[in-house]
Amino acid sequence: MFGRLHKSTSRFLNSLRADANTGSRQKRPNLFEAAAAYISACAEDDQDQIDETTTWVSPEALSFGVSELACRAVIALARERDETPRTVARDLLGLPAA
Repeated sequence: MFGRLHKSTSRFLNSLRADANTGSRQKRPNLFEAAAAYISACAEDDQDQIDETTTWVSPEALSFGVSELACRAVIALARERDETPRTVARDLLGLPAA
């Protein structure tokens, strides 16, 4: 229930911000900037920043950006560790080796 309330409130506030910024020519973050800020805020347990970044782009775009960031991070770590992406992903999630 609280998740739905938070989502509705965020969308409402986002629409107000969009209306306020219509004439200001202010650059809006793209989905990759939003994903990077969102993941950084989650890692730092910064709820205020998490709440803000969820208003920057649509939930679908944020989800896509987070997924893309996760893929790129796993690939980069796999190359660094000289392991497969599957091994790295399972290790990051604390899963046993497959």
